Amino acid sequence: MSLFDVTDALSLATRHDLHLSADGVTVNEAGLDYRVVIAPDDTGQQWVLRIPRRPDVAATTADELRILDLVGPVLAEDGIAVPRWEIHTSDLIAYRALPGAPGLTLNDAAEPVWHMDPADPGYAERLGRLLARLHSIDAERAGAAGVEVRTPDRARQAWQDDIARVCDAFTVASTLGDAWKVWLDDDSCWPDYTVMTHGEIYPAHVLLDEDGVVTGVLDWTTARVDDPARDLASQYGAAGEDMLRVTLAAYGAAGGRVHDGMAAQAKYLWEAAPIGYALFALSTGEEPDLATAAAMLDPQD
Repeated sequence: MSLFDVTDALSLATRHDLHLSADGVTVNEAGLDYRVVIAPDDTGQQWVLRIPRRPDVAATTADELRILDLVGPVLAEDGIAVPRWEIHTSDLIAYRALPGAPGLTLNDAAEPVWHMDPADPGYAERLGRLLARLHSIDAERAGAAGVEVRTPDRARQAWQDDIARVCDAFTVASTLGDAWKVWLDDDSCWPDYTVMTHGEIYPAHVLLDEDGVVTGVLDWTTARVDDPARDLASQYGAAGEDMLRVTLAAYGAAGGRVHDGMAAQAKYLWEAAPIGYALFALSTGEEPDLATAAAMLDPQD
């Protein structure tokens, strides 16, 4: 985001009676749906501004607010915070910054900057305990709170539908298409239960203190009741199979339900990332997004 854009962001906050300073302002461009600006008020309190990148993003904010109301008290039992929105409009979400700092950010060149070791066994264990706590919210409780609930059959069918849509819209390498078919047909990967999930829980959305303790979880845009392995896919992608196993062991020890195909499912879900990006590109319709998706789906060696 340029300096002009930052000025616009602070002016937007002012129009909502939130007066922030440009001194020490920081910008996080990691999200596909929101730009994030962090700036202090006149007392030194840091505020987070989430500014939608597209008009369609605002349509899901009411759902996200219900999710925050549900998961906030549950995670607070382990001392983990989630955002508490104080401004919620179609053009701006704002809340007081949570303690800690993200484990991953992007620099001005949109390159990842790690602020922790993704292969740290300590982080893997803490992630497992965090997920066990989150996944303790069952489908019935989440549904009663107005959160989207996908049954096991619906979770599997949704992937089948998404793959069909992507294959209709793009050229997909045969190796990818064949792997997806094997995955969809592998009954061992698909659990017979679903739980409350975050959906994009990776170090950019996890806040840590100086000792690596998890202090908060951000960006609940994609949260819903779904396959629990969707919250383990990024751990496999960032840290590999050994750390995934460490996370699963801590998850099980903390009360999480581990089914036989859970590790394999996490790997399949990570490898299915091009599907998610392709759906994003179709939603924006922007040529650079469509071109990136096409390259991911049919890489040319």
